[in-house]
Amino acid sequence: MHLTGALTLLLFMALSAAVMLLLLHLTRAGRILHERIPDRPRRRLFLAAVSFFITFVGVRLLVYAIVHHAGPFGWVTMGGRHIHHLVWGILLLLVVGYADMAEIGTGSSPASLFASRLISILFGMGAALTLDEFALWLNLSADAYWTREGRESIDAVVLFGALLAIGAWGAPLWTNRKKALGTKLD
Repeated sequence: MHLTGALTLLLFMALSAAVMLLLLHLTRAGRILHERIPDRPRRRLFLAAVSFFITFVGVRLLVYAIVHHAGPFGWVTMGGRHIHHLVWGILLLLVVGYADMAEIGTGSSPASLFASRLISILFGMGAALTLDEFALWLNLSADAYWTREGRESIDAVVLFGALLAIGAWGAPLWTNRKKALGTKLD
């Protein structure tokens, strides 16, 4: 059986999102996250950062498997044309942007909290899919992915991932550090 790249990518993303949402809802880890990061925007940034890095690693492994003919995976094609995964990332970012503009997931009901978490996870996934092929933005060559120019994609992923991580962990870290230093000096 030959799995298409689109089906493989969809299954990977759905499974990743489901596992993250289940861990947040049904485990102690979800309660700890809620207690340790009480600020809702920071929790959303944290979820986006985690899903960003998981998706980036997963899609890199999938592309590597396709290129090296490992497993039953294949490229996403429509009408003989290769559809790069940055297209799926852009579409996902458009959907998430629309949900954000419609203020979906901004309430305090359980359904709204679920939507907020899902939107955050999908944002991280869409950003990873898009930035993984950042080199294509600049070079417009399908061969840029594994070449020296492909390094630009890695740089973009590292920079954006760092931005997400700083947003999620940076401010509480420095705020707590200032409080700790302030109490030691008094």
